[in-house]
Amino acid sequence: MKKIIGSPGTMSGLILRLGQCATAAASIGVMVSAYGFSNYTAFCFLVASMGLQLIWSFGLACLDVYAIRRKSDLRSPVLLSLFTVGDWVTALLALAAASSSAGVTVLFTKDTEFCSQQPALSCDRPVLSPLVKTRRG
Repeated sequence: MKKIIGSPGTMSGLILRLGQCATAAASIGVMVSAYGFSNYTAFCFLVASMGLQLIWSFGLACLDVYAIRRKSDLRSPVLLSLFTVGDWVTALLALAAASSSAGVTVLFTKDTEFCSQQPALSCDRPVLSPLVKTRRG
């Protein structure tokens, strides 16, 4: 089988996995160091997603080190399918977490500016529906 750059069990694959570990660890470090990140579920989801990415990448990096030292081949169809599915799952979770975090950041800023520019709106009071009028007596 032809050797492909970045495939499991090669030095380039190990370097890529270590890069994934470093990026996930940096993301966790930045999020955890932010003040009040735990107040927002989306940011907690991002930390959890990056934690899973860190564990998955570190496990595969250890497997790469083992394969390089033993000079074994990790390119069997079953192993490649497992790696592919695991990478897709962690990638989709990371994308969902990053998108929700970005959405919270953008929408929170826009909503607070909208409420401060519209003095007639009562943004500090929850409303069931804009069509429902309450009676005050």
